[in-house]
Amino acid sequence: MAREVKLPRLGQGMESGTIVRWLKTEGEPVAKGEPLYELDTDKVTQEVEADSEGVLLKIVIADGEVDVGTTVAIIGAQDEDVSTLLAAAQGGNGAAPAEPEAVPAAEAEPAVEEAAAAAPTSAPEPTPRVAGERVKASPLARRIARERGLDLAAIVGTGPEGRVVAEDVENVDVAPPAPAAAPAARAEFEVVELTSTRKTIARRLTEAWQAPVFQLTVTADATALVATRERLVELMRDGDVKPTVSDVLTRVVASALVRHTAVNANFVDGRLHRFATAHVGLAVAAPSGLVVPVIREADRKSVQQIAGDRAGLVSRAREGKLKLDDLEGGTFTISNLGMYDIEQFVAVLNPPQVAILAVGSIEDRAAAVDGELAIVPTLTMTLTCDHRAIDGSEGAEFLRTVKQFVESPALAL
Repeated sequence: MAREVKLPRLGQGMESGTIVRWLKTEGEPVAKGEPLYELDTDKVTQEVEADSEGVLLKIVIADGEVDVGTTVAIIGAQDEDVSTLLAAAQGGNGAAPAEPEAVPAAEAEPAVEEAAAAAPTSAPEPTPRVAGERVKASPLARRIARERGLDLAAIVGTGPEGRVVAEDVENVDVAPPAPAAAPAARAEFEVVELTSTRKTIARRLTEAWQAPVFQLTVTADATALVATRERLVELMRDGDVKPTVSDVLTRVVASALVRHTAVNANFVDGRLHRFATAHVGLAVAAPSGLVVPVIREADRKSVQQIAGDRAGLVSRAREGKLKLDDLEGGTFTISNLGMYDIEQFVAVLNPPQVAILAVGSIEDRAAAVDGELAIVPTLTMTLTCDHRAIDGSEGAEFLRTVKQFVESPALAL
């Protein structure tokens, strides 16, 4: 019996997603659990698996933004009549099925365009709206309008049947172009549309800057940290992932977190959620932007296990194959720029987490050791804290413990 394939809710607060491309074609057999299409959400692009087996009889929505719960395809037996289901799906979706070649230009998302060389195009003819009629708008357009405090009813939609799309909202109150007689010559520039990941980064960082924060910095002797990593490399077995200094640091920070739960916390709706287990996020530079995949229960894992988890997460991040499960549930974040020879920096909070640790490079510096001047490998770490959740003394105690564990990893492992 034929079944409708509906757009799933892949995370808390998800209202819509954008179908990027179908991995199956109409008439092709589909197995349960087999990747069916790629979906772009405000957090990640991932493959959505089929929840039943059969033949992909009809792709109802080929691409574009879709609300959660909308029918996007129909799976059933070969040559099964799906006209009734298709009619119901089109009626429920409020639009005819979108064929790839029929995607309106206003809904398409150009990746890059040369602004100086772009030829002028005529704007789509808006469809008149009847007074009192419910405004048709894409979920993204509604969200942008809500964030900017705009009235959707006052915006002319250029989408199908007068539907307001994101571009219509973004064009509201746009500053008028400079007069044609302006003396300054137009410079050529490249316009790059923000990916969903980059839009999420922009929104979350804006939220982070609204929090009252303070920073604390310590410098630790990294001799024992480096030696521990070298010893672990010597003990590696065939097939093991080579542990890094960052893997050892992740483990010792996780041990400090479970001793200082005030730092291992989320600030949600004016309340603190303090965790007994450390789920440590690692800031990773991916092609689509910064992502923070999470190593779960880092305080209960060996450095070798953390190295394996980290290698898998980083690989998936750089290939654009992270899933929501990889990104959700973090209780604390480490941002390490040591590989770029950055000695010290301040990291921005990763809401709803209440703290983030910025780690610089290990540098040889002159220091007094047992009354003698010596060259010591040192590591500078800066902790950014949300003052709504953490007092200065709590952040200082946590950072002191981290320094102790860095200088004596055996205390944490």
